[in-house]
Amino acid sequence: MSAAALHLAPLRPGPLRLAIATDAWQPQVNGVVRTLSATVVELDRRGHEVELITPQRFLTMPMPGYSAIRLALAPRFRLRRMLDTFVPDIVHIATEGPIGWAARSWCLSRRVPFTTAFHTRFPDYAAVRTGIGAERFWPIMQRFHAPSRAVLVSTDSLARELAQRGIRQTATWTRGIDHWLFRPRGERHPALDGLPGPILLNVGRVAPEKNLAAFLEADVPGTKVVVGDGPALAELQQRHPQAVFLGPLAGEALAAAYRSADCFVFPSRTDTFGMVVIEALASGCPVAAYPVAGPIDILGPDGAGAGALDEDLAAAIRRALQLDRKDAAALGARFSWEVATDQFLDAIERALPLRQLETA
Repeated sequence: MSAAALHLAPLRPGPLRLAIATDAWQPQVNGVVRTLSATVVELDRRGHEVELITPQRFLTMPMPGYSAIRLALAPRFRLRRMLDTFVPDIVHIATEGPIGWAARSWCLSRRVPFTTAFHTRFPDYAAVRTGIGAERFWPIMQRFHAPSRAVLVSTDSLARELAQRGIRQTATWTRGIDHWLFRPRGERHPALDGLPGPILLNVGRVAPEKNLAAFLEADVPGTKVVVGDGPALAELQQRHPQAVFLGPLAGEALAAAYRSADCFVFPSRTDTFGMVVIEALASGCPVAAYPVAGPIDILGPDGAGAGALDEDLAAAIRRALQLDRKDAAALGARFSWEVATDQFLDAIERALPLRQLETA
């Protein structure tokens, strides 16, 4: 190796063979599914080969308490055959469900590197649904993510929180939106025309962990509109007959709803990011939220002129209604799937095994 220098390079330069294992997939409508769908499109555009392992490829059963979410039944052996056939360079495990655990087991048994993501505050969600304290669920999360080469997180706040929990190998993976769809100018949603203003909008899963009661019970004037579906829908409709529940919307109909609203209200305290927040901003709709991780990472502690954060949600709504829609749209325009995918690939490539290359 005369006069030769050694340096390190990825084991497989160029296009990747990447398997993505996820328990959340279409027809579910949530931030995890939208993030993965957009990322796969961008990876395909860049020439990478992606194998998707989703519940659609298995027998499934409804998730207890939330029948719209279907979980794979005993996916281990079929998943192993899929991955043995595909022979990925690396696996990205998006969720901590049955498919996620099965993919983790395969990677460890085959010594294939993998990354994970912390999309959902599972301990907080589980605590809301079971009445068991969130601290009881954190050891499960720590065990799941411990062998991961990188745990992808959407915000710096979440990275700091996980570090305090002993999950330190985090990497940033922000989110993007479709700027052709979510834009300030365009059609308004006809269902919102003629309602007493101001129009206060929430979009997302209608479930207990989303804290929608805080929005629907806020003492503010105007009409409260909820877009989405979920296990708490019937109860909230009964308890809040004065609110307008439009059910799930997508595409241009959803974008029109954002444009028709005077304020987007995000009452969740448990989301890791809140993609609906940046969709609303890009549509020119100011945001009101609690000063918690997610909203505070997007808006900053002072709201950046595009939103208002306050422990008094009604106060945040009143302040947000005074803000300039142009400032909201300008902040929303900063988020793109191209940038987010750059971050994703950087984390994936850093997680690949390294080899020594001889150079003259």
